[in-house]
Amino acid sequence: MSEGLTAALAAEYAAIYAYGLIGVRLPRSSVADARAAEAAHRGRRDSLVVLLAQGGATPPAGAPSYALPFPVTDGPSALRLAVEVEDRTAAVWRAALPGTTGEQRAQALAGLTDCAVRATRWRRAAGVEPLTVAFPGRTA
Repeated sequence: MSEGLTAALAAEYAAIYAYGLIGVRLPRSSVADARAAEAAHRGRRDSLVVLLAQGGATPPAGAPSYALPFPVTDGPSALRLAVEVEDRTAAVWRAALPGTTGEQRAQALAGLTDCAVRATRWRRAAGVEPLTVAFPGRTA
């Protein structure tokens, strides 16, 4: 089983944790988007747990908490974290791609695409320019 998929599972756990903090700091108009994002990450997490287990691996459990890159104290910092979460998770999905084929590759590409689209939406909500990046998931 791909180490990249195990890393993607860890990234999904971290994203779910972050959205719990993001959602409580966002303006009411963005709370539904945060809930939808968290649900999407939960769905990807659940799919990965099944995929890893079917491949004979023991899926790792999520950590009780995760370190955030900066404090989330208000709406703007929550939006900034949402962009960061999606960009970081996209990078992990992108890194998983080379070690996958078939259905695993389709799942990794869908994860990358989903995160990139959501990051664009959060950039728009935060008023960040540019709205998109040339190569989503690229870390350098």
